[in-house]
Amino acid sequence: MLLDSASLYFRAYFGVPDSVRAPDGSPVNAVRGLLDFIARLVQDHRPDDLVACMDADWRPHWRVELIPSYKAHRVAEEVPEGSDIEEVPDTLSPQVPVIEAVLDAVGIARVGVPAYEADDVIGTLTGRATGPVDIVTGDRDLFQLVDDGRGVRVLYPVKGVGTLQPVDEAWLRAKYGVDGPGYADLALLRGDPSDGLPGVPGIGEKTAAKLLAEFGDLAGIMAALSNRMAKISPAQRKRLDEARDYIAVAPKVVRVASDVPLPDFDPALPRTPRDPDAVLALAERWGLGGSLQRLLTALQH
Repeated sequence: MLLDSASLYFRAYFGVPDSVRAPDGSPVNAVRGLLDFIARLVQDHRPDDLVACMDADWRPHWRVELIPSYKAHRVAEEVPEGSDIEEVPDTLSPQVPVIEAVLDAVGIARVGVPAYEADDVIGTLTGRATGPVDIVTGDRDLFQLVDDGRGVRVLYPVKGVGTLQPVDEAWLRAKYGVDGPGYADLALLRGDPSDGLPGVPGIGEKTAAKLLAEFGDLAGIMAALSNRMAKISPAQRKRLDEARDYIAVAPKVVRVASDVPLPDFDPALPRTPRDPDAVLALAERWGLGGSLQRLLTALQH
């Protein structure tokens, strides 16, 4: 089981009232919400391995070089020129180190790699997996990794942490008309405002799905532009032709990396805390109470 940690703690932050606070008054709603989420996942799914994948770099320079608008709207205003500081709620940022410290003390593997996003870590771990993989994320970008043949699916939170939508190839075809790899091409063509991806102007989700159904993949669509008999309207031909520069670089930006240099780590689900003293100290310092206890109980069973 691979956790898209930032996606999940963002959801926890907005799903748990900020009145949930530590003894000193600091908000710990994201911390407690995430711990409850992980406890529920362990209890319901009993994974053999569990990895909390982290954004060591939420906006890698190599992606921005290819598409400068990539996540540009998320960069905080009034920051020094050239620096990429993500605009996040000011009461969330201080909770991230607490989340990391708790995961480390409990013994849940936490992996982030400089110059890569959590998505890329997830893509690399998924490619290396020798058995089924559950990816837990609220980010649709990772739908591209769904692969029934390898037992790779996404568990997508629909409501809070208790209701998850299992996303497999049948669900993707019913919803979008594509399979896992096809989802990356679909996203590339239609664009994604939340990631600052412009897409191809005039090519929406339905049109992109029809083109992919007709020509198989992005390469097939672009090859068809030179075939006057291909079923592409004049307007679509013009739009795709004008977007060639974008289409040439976008796949590297949209598709998750599969070759991230990962550090050595132990992904095994811990039964008991790695550092019991640190767990006790963190529980007391941050008032983690029932949330941390629920996670420890879930791990023991």
